[in-house]
Amino acid sequence: MPNPTRKFSKSRRDKRRTHYKATASQSTVCPNCGAAKLNHFACPECGYYNGRKAVASV
Repeated sequence: MPNPTRKFSKSRRDKRRTHYKATASQSTVCPNCGAAKLNHFACPECGYYNGRKAVASV
């Protein structure tokens, strides 16, 4: 299999990767207790998810 004949510079490589960005995770307010929680996760404070108890040992 052929290999590249020339080395791409760091500048050229980084220009290609400009749209690969890390995004901050979205958080919402728990409707049960009002604490901040991640979307699609059980609340770390009260253990509720989608209106019902999901984690028993909280």
